[in-house]
Amino acid sequence: MRATLFALSLLTVALATGAKAASYDGRWSVLVITEKGDCDRAYRYAVNIANGQLHYAGDASVNMTGTVAADGGINVSIRLRDKGANGSGRLTADSGVGTWHGAGPNAKCAGRWEAEKR
Repeated sequence: MRATLFALSLLTVALATGAKAASYDGRWSVLVITEKGDCDRAYRYAVNIANGQLHYAGDASVNMTGTVAADGGINVSIRLRDKGANGSGRLTADSGVGTWHGAGPNAKCAGRWEAEKR
C-alpha cells in the first residue's frame, strides 16, 4: 500500500512538472548577439519547443538541441559545420534571455541571446 501511494505521489509530481515545462511549448524567435570575439554580429533562429525539448525550425543545416526545465531554465547547443556554441538562460511565458559562448576554426566568441514567443 505504501509503495502504491509513493508511486502515485511521484507520478503526480512528474505530471505537474511536465505541465509546467509544456507552458514553454511553441514557436520562438531567438536573436543571438556577439559581444566578444570575431564572429558575425548577430544571428536570428527560428526555434520550436515541444515537451521541454528545443529544436531548430529553420531551413539551414543547423543542428540545434536543448532542454527547457519546468522553471524556465534552458540549456542549448548549436552546431553548424565546424562552428559550435553552447548557451544557457531562462524563459518566461513569452520571452527569454541568456548567454552563450562558442568557437569556430579561427575564433572564440561569446555574447547574449534574447528570445520571444511567436
